[in-house]
Amino acid sequence: MRLRFLPWVISISSLFAGYNMSAQSVYDNIIQINGVTMTADSLRAVPDVTIIVKNKNRGVESEYTGVFSIVCYKGDTLQFTCLGFRPKEFAIPRDLKGEHFSLIQLMVQDTFYLPETIIRPLPTKEGFDFAFTHWRIPSDRYELARRNTDGYIMRALAYTLPRDGHESQSRLMQQQAREAVYYGQQQPMNIFNPIAWGQFFEAWKRGDFRRENNPYANGNY
Repeated sequence: MRLRFLPWVISISSLFAGYNMSAQSVYDNIIQINGVTMTADSLRAVPDVTIIVKNKNRGVESEYTGVFSIVCYKGDTLQFTCLGFRPKEFAIPRDLKGEHFSLIQLMVQDTFYLPETIIRPLPTKEGFDFAFTHWRIPSDRYELARRNTDGYIMRALAYTLPRDGHESQSRLMQQQAREAVYYGQQQPMNIFNPIAWGQFFEAWKRGDFRRENNPYANGNY
């Protein structure tokens, strides 16, 4: 009775032994690649390099330090691609020993030479001469900022802006102090002050009241 089941036992044992050997062979064929991508000329880290296992839908990207790690089979080919660098390939040897392998992949910069392009603002020389003579180019932001921070304009804006609470209180206190000085007597009037009239005539002669000297005349504020 036992001899009749002996061939079945031998067949099942052989099947499990073959399966274990096959699984062990597949497990030994797996390897983990730990590496870093660097430039070939200065040995600087190259980040964002795409590492793909050739003919397989698997891959990783290197970190900002150039470090990457990928698991593949011995005999696979790794493809390295990055914008601005030439693509590289690395074939993993089949006779590697162990389960880990360290790799330093050097990337060579790729330079693109584009054809020369001349950009002209106007199609003809006559059009450029006309634009240079008659066109009025508006001021840029730097020029507007320079005008807005001019000392004369800042003083003019300071006189026209409304006062806040602290300034209003100081103004009132100063007015009360001046009124207290002339308490019980007539305050002097500057309309009859010859010094003030002399300063007015000097400013008139210098042309301080002309239109071109007034920043608010042309809207440049």
